[in-house]
Amino acid sequence: MTPSPLAITLDDVQAAAARLAGVAHRTPVLTSHTANDRTGAQLFFKGEHLQRIGAFKFRGAYNALAQFSPAQRRAGVIAFSSGNHAQAIALSARLLGIPSVIVMPQDAPPAKLAATRGYQAGQAGSEVILYDRYTEDREAIGRRLAAERGLTLIPPYDHPHVMAGQGTAALELLQDVPDLDALVVCVGGGGLIAGCAVAAHGLRPGITVWGVEPEAGDDTQQSLARGEIVHIDTPRTIADGAQTQHSGQLTFPVIQALVRGVLTVNDDQLVRTMRFFAERMKQVVEPTGCLAAAAVMDPDGPLCGPGTLAGLDWRGQRVGIIVSGGNVDLGRYAQLIGG
Repeated sequence: MTPSPLAITLDDVQAAAARLAGVAHRTPVLTSHTANDRTGAQLFFKGEHLQRIGAFKFRGAYNALAQFSPAQRRAGVIAFSSGNHAQAIALSARLLGIPSVIVMPQDAPPAKLAATRGYQAGQAGSEVILYDRYTEDREAIGRRLAAERGLTLIPPYDHPHVMAGQGTAALELLQDVPDLDALVVCVGGGGLIAGCAVAAHGLRPGITVWGVEPEAGDDTQQSLARGEIVHIDTPRTIADGAQTQHSGQLTFPVIQALVRGVLTVNDDQLVRTMRFFAERMKQVVEPTGCLAAAAVMDPDGPLCGPGTLAGLDWRGQRVGIIVSGGNVDLGRYAQLIGG
């Protein structure tokens, strides 16, 4: 068999699913008649906002840490994150008895910061280190501390074990709804969409996978157009989980190979989609978690009229949507959807 040129295969995603069995939640697939009527499609929402720590990130974090050697477990793990990966690493480390050091931005949502510290409580050698996301390089901080302290660095997306773990969300969705025509996934650094694309194409080769990122942070869209990874300044968007500056060296080739294209939505569209989830589906979803849904459902989004986008037509299709997370400060949440 010819080895895959990509960082992960369907076998890797299936192995991750076996490690996560009984540890991660098998999140529900939600539906909405109103959403279907709005788009003319049948939409299936994979509720990763109901995953442990409130986001899909638990899947990749646990899959990575579960493969640590005894020496790595004793020394500890370090990660950098705006919040969801931070919580995922902190909880996974706690479950596996591994010390964790988390590098987080000073302006991370208070709920995410508090949750991360809560998961670390009582864990010797664990701490949160804050930085300024607009003036400091979190990756450089992480590498420096890893070298100084002998920690293993697990990045939020550009790691094969993380990517494979994230792909289990799509694996489960296609096991529950095997005849999807399309899968729509949010994009930050690309770990989720890379893992999901591998799983989706492995189980259903004819499926079309689309990515969605914030309009203010369209680095992946630019990268696909240019054929190489584009670096941008930290985007200013309410989708804090997608405030990445570039795709990963491992994730981008997967996106190039398996993702049809990347769409963008703006913050106003994200707020409207948050409100839809709250009012019509009774679900609390964070802005980043609304990216994929907004691109499909919002009439003022990338869609030009009901269900169309430059030749793309959702009508009559069965579309899977990854709802990636629900971690949002409640005061901020009330301000956004009540505004």
